[in-house]
Amino acid sequence: MNPTRFGLPVAAAFSAMLLLPGTAMAQVSDNVVKIGVLTDLNGPASAPTGQGSVTAAQMAIADFGGTVLGKPISVVIGDHQLKADVGGAIARRWFDVEQVDLIVDVPVSAVGLAVQNIASEKKRLFITHSTGTADFHGKFCSPYAIQWVFDTRALAVGTADAVVKRGGDSWFFITDDYAFGHSLERDASAVVTANGGKVLGSVRPPLATPDLSSFVLQAQASKAKIIGIAAGPPNNMNEIKTGAEFGVFKGGQQMAALLALITDIHGLGLQAAQGLLLTTSFYWDMDDKTREWSKRYFAKMNKMPSMWQAGVYSSVMHYLNAIKETGTDDPLKVAAKMREKPIEDFFARNGKLREDNLMVHDLWLVQVKTPEESKYPWDYYKILTTISGDKAFGPPDPACAMVKK
Repeated sequence: MNPTRFGLPVAAAFSAMLLLPGTAMAQVSDNVVKIGVLTDLNGPASAPTGQGSVTAAQMAIADFGGTVLGKPISVVIGDHQLKADVGGAIARRWFDVEQVDLIVDVPVSAVGLAVQNIASEKKRLFITHSTGTADFHGKFCSPYAIQWVFDTRALAVGTADAVVKRGGDSWFFITDDYAFGHSLERDASAVVTANGGKVLGSVRPPLATPDLSSFVLQAQASKAKIIGIAAGPPNNMNEIKTGAEFGVFKGGQQMAALLALITDIHGLGLQAAQGLLLTTSFYWDMDDKTREWSKRYFAKMNKMPSMWQAGVYSSVMHYLNAIKETGTDDPLKVAAKMREKPIEDFFARNGKLREDNLMVHDLWLVQVKTPEESKYPWDYYKILTTISGDKAFGPPDPACAMVKK
């Protein structure tokens, strides 16, 4: 072969082939797309995350076809035990040694923020589903970190706004005495008063208080129409259970949980949880699309998915499609592609990934059914109203450096 005759056209053709998005010529780092599910496998967050989040990621990969750009997709699993130092160490090892391209899930904000810092430092992607702090996409926002399912503002504001407009215009809060609880109470209180309602007071039990009776009795004695539960596990479920035992619902008051998951309701049982108001990003029995996916999930897990677990599937699928469309797993190019297209799947309605890397989508105010109203297993919610994503999540935080000023 005459190199002068054939060399340049062949080289040019090869170079052109490299530019085609459908080819897999060195566009996938290390020839594998590796996704790490960093979660709580055995602790208090394991029911709404844990193995269910792992299963959701595996389902997305299987449905995608197991490969992208001709390269295999694999999953690694880590248990951070709800400890920021443990989660941070796993994330650092995954990025440095195991060449993980994307970390997902990561319950509790302290661990989520630690992983976010490492993802930004290592320039790898992190999508959180169960980290709720709004600072994640606010003052700590990062081009490498995405928040997919909820934040504390959306749940607090969404619930308070919808409940007040339905007549729940007097509130008393039982608030976890740490930053998470305080932020929920602050955001909900602002909405209550802005809509003409009144906040009659609050009590602040420490995290994991064994006996919550006195706090619930104070809330009951306030005669507020709504007792706002500004708390996470385990206080939130224990407060609801204690409220049911003390006849809060039978006395005409309602409890509104600013964070509650379907796995929590399942654990409590409808007898204790009936009448509870809450906001959710996902309900398995909402329509044909949610039911079809959730029944496939149930066949693997023998329980229905939480909003966090459903969100893992949604984001992994969106991520893999972005790799396919860009022809690379380069983190910033993939994130940019993820922001381009609307997100409309079984999980999200009217979804869009904003410039601050928050996925904004509709939420639902629901009420937990009575035992008599429930007709089949996991038939737990009555959907009361839709809360638009823009109203629930609000505008981007100007503290985020990625937001156009």
